[in-house]
Formats: sequence, structure tokens, C-alpha cells
Amino acid sequence: MATVENRIASNTVFAVLISVTVCHLINDTLQALMLAIYPILRDSYALTFAQIGIITMVFHVTASILQPLIGLYTDRRPLPYSLPLAPAFTLLGVLLLAFATSYAAILVAAAAVGIGSAIFHPEASRVARIASGGRFGMAQSLFQVGGNVGSSLGPLLAAWIILPRGQASLVWFGVIALAAVGILSGVGRWYSQHLRPTHTSRPVSAIGHNLGSRAVSLSLLILLALMFSKFVYTSSFSSFYTFYLIDHFQVPVKDAQIYLFVYLGAFAIGTFAGGPIGDRIGRKAVIWFSILGALPFTLALPFANLFWTVVLTVPIGLILASAFSAMVVYAQELLPGRVGMISGLFFGTAFGIAGLSAVPLGYLADHTSITFVFQVCSVLPAIGLLTIFLPGTERMKGQPSSP
Repeated sequence: MATVENRIASNTVFAVLISVTVCHLINDTLQALMLAIYPILRDSYALTFAQIGIITMVFHVTASILQPLIGLYTDRRPLPYSLPLAPAFTLLGVLLLAFATSYAAILVAAAAVGIGSAIFHPEASRVARIASGGRFGMAQSLFQVGGNVGSSLGPLLAAWIILPRGQASLVWFGVIALAAVGILSGVGRWYSQHLRPTHTSRPVSAIGHNLGSRAVSLSLLILLALMFSKFVYTSSFSSFYTFYLIDHFQVPVKDAQIYLFVYLGAFAIGTFAGGPIGDRIGRKAVIWFSILGALPFTLALPFANLFWTVVLTVPIGLILASAFSAMVVYAQELLPGRVGMISGLFFGTAFGIAGLSAVPLGYLADHTSITFVFQVCSVLPAIGLLTIFLPGTERMKGQPSSP
């Protein structure tokens, strides 16, 4: 029986792809705003680095636990009209954060934003695949770049709007969350119509490959190990890079946010490039380069001056970001028919790793220094050597499975 993700649109439906990409941008902008105002929260509530790490953990772990479960459920029972619930929960979290008066209220707000992400990513990623017209790498990259652009906009908006006006000014960003509710309502209607058998689409049987279950399991474990290296390192940036610049180079908070934008902007560009390149040269080659290739730059960064620190974040962001789209599509091809579960697992794992790692990194910073944290994290891309054990592209090309 063909699953919904096997009903690929006959042609690429760019209106739908752009819609989910814009909503991914909105979703991740609002997430990034929460992370970007950490300096405000630290000063207002006298927080330690470990407490800041706990905020990150609550947000990420909430999302990471729910995403695979939602993805697994919607593989069997698609929920087209669940999409608008995602920005509705994010809106709730933003409003709670804007008016929070205690550390506990901040944690509740972080959890609400995490629930919004958990609802959004599995179904939106599935919609992007269905609307791809078979151009899976391009669609996944376009979808991902929306999120990364949103993440890069967060620090800029925090520097320009929230820092001068205070925490309560977050309430104005509820307007864009409402816009996302409207956009995703329209996407949900298209998605619902596409589920009907009479809708124009081309059924695609599950893509076969010549890998046994043991090889598939090993490949997934390797991908998760690569994600560990990638997202622990990126967690050090999202949670502590501004503090590194402030404490190590004594730069103003506003300048630190702009320097963070440079890294996140490079990250967004790398995300967009990774998928289409993977479609052309093979996903394993992209995965290999995108983890291990960052190693020389990450090793140099903790010893660089301010100018070279900012310069080094550009290749680090470009290279590390190119991996994720390729890894998601690679995993989807390992387990055809489980697009929602794979999307939820990988997005959830990304959130979980980033969230769980923030607490020990914060604890380490409290008891050593921010500089030492970046020195420890600099070796993580060496885990990219595990890519050698992934099956090559030629083994991933199999015959369609029999009905």
C-alpha cells in the first residue's frame, strides 16, 4: 500500500514549497529570538551559564521527544490541519516570554516554543517532499534554508528591536506568528486535497536498495553520531558564542549579536547549497566534507583574534550546515515509507542533542571558561571520519520494491 509520502506531485509545486519555507523562517526566527535575548535574561534574572543551558535544554528536549512520536503517528494518519497549531504554540511561548517575571515562567515559555517546533517539522518536511516533484534534495534544502535564515535573523532583530526596548517588545513578534497560522492553514488545505486519490500525482513505490537491515541500522547510527558532532558544536555557538565574544574580546552586546548573524548567515547559505549538490554528486560526498571539512577552522578558532574569529565562523557555518539536508534525505532513502518518522527523528535528535549538550557546556563554562568550552568543542568535527563506513551512493540505488 502506497504511503502518503510516496504520492509525489507530478511537478515541483513551488507555491507550497515557498509557503512551508517562509513558515520555517518564521518558526525559527521566533526560536532564535529566545536564544538571542540570553544576555538580557542573564542580567535581568542573574542567571548562571548552567541556568541558561537549562533554558536551551527545556526548549530542545521538549521538541526532540515529541517530534519522532508525531512523525511516527502521522506516517500512518496524516494530519494536514495540524500545521497551523505549530505557530499557535510558538505564539503562546513568545507571549509568555515577553511577560515572564520569573525563571520558572521562562522555562514554561521555552517548552511552549518547543511544542510548536515539534508539531511543525515532521509534517512540514513531509509536505516539502510531496511538493518536490521528485527533486528531494532541492526541496529539503529550500525548506531547511528557511529555518536557517530565520535563525540568523533572530540575533539581528534582538539587537535592533529587543535590546533597545526590553523583553516586553517580544510581543510585537506575535504578529508574524499569526501570519504563519494563516499561511499553514492554506498549506493544510492543499495537503488535504493531495491526499485524495483523484488528485493529480504520480505514485512512487518505495525505493529499494540492496542493504540488509543490519547495514541500515548501522548507517542510521553513524548518521546520528555525525549529528552529535554537528549539533553539539552548533549548540556552543547558539547558546554561548555571544558570551564568548563579550567575555573574551569585551565587545558590546549589540556587536556580538551582529557577529553571531555573520555565522548564522553563512550557515543558511551552506544549508541551501548542500541539498542540490547532494542531488548531483551524491549525499555521502556532501556528508563527508560537511563534517570533517570544518575541522581545520574549528581547531583554529579558539586561538584567533577578534577579526579572524569572525572570519573563521564563515567557513565553519558554510561547511557544517551543508550536511543536514543530505543526511535527512539519505536517511529517508534508507527507510522509504517512513518519511515522517525519519524527519521527526532527525529534527528531534538535532533539537535533543543541542538542548542536552547546552547544560554540560554551561556547567563547564561556569567552572572553567567560555574559551575552554570552544577549545573542547573544536575537535568534534573529527567524528566525521565515521562517514567512511556509510554505504556509497551506488549501493543506495536499488530497484523499486514489488507491490
